[in-house]
Amino acid sequence: MSKAKKESFFWTSFSDLMTSLFFVMLLLFVLTMGLLHKKITVQNVELETKRKIEQIEEALKNIDPNLFEYKEEYQKHVLKFDVWFPRPGLSNINTIRNVTETKDKLLYAGRAIKSFIEKTRQEHKDLQYLLIIEGQASKDGYWENYELSYKRALALYNFWKEKGIIFDEQYCEVLISGSGEGGSMREPREREEYNQRFLIHIIPKIGKIGK
Repeated sequence: MSKAKKESFFWTSFSDLMTSLFFVMLLLFVLTMGLLHKKITVQNVELETKRKIEQIEEALKNIDPNLFEYKEEYQKHVLKFDVWFPRPGLSNINTIRNVTETKDKLLYAGRAIKSFIEKTRQEHKDLQYLLIIEGQASKDGYWENYELSYKRALALYNFWKEKGIIFDEQYCEVLISGSGEGGSMREPREREEYNQRFLIHIIPKIGKIGK
């Protein structure tokens, strides 16, 4: 093979190689830009979701301040009125002290929660809620205070349900819980009777609860 043909073959092969490398680099560039764009899009969505949640959580702190007090350190709401049962072992809403006045306040509290959830849902269609109704019990010697605290939370939920305060399970999951003689936000020993109460935890989430 002559020198000229060898050089011609070399430059042809070199040209093909450079063309192939160019297309490989172009493909990698396009792929990198695509992944970068996707990452930026995901980050923007996450930031927007976080912003929405923060706005809703801030609004939650002020949900009917006449009925609720928000405890920042626990991220829970406590009712600003007392719910007392006259003796250990009682969980029926109809047995609480000042029954008429207290039931009215409990009714208003349930309506306030439902109204808040429905209002924010109108503004954010992809918003979901987890609503935790927690019952507590005082250390009064009753031997089933943990079960009792759950029954009290369930009694409140059923009371709201009987009054037409029903949370749509498509966007609000309700959990009934009882912390008995334990749990957070307990009153000191000298105010032990005030631990017969309800705590409300309202957790907003973008997307489906449980994913």
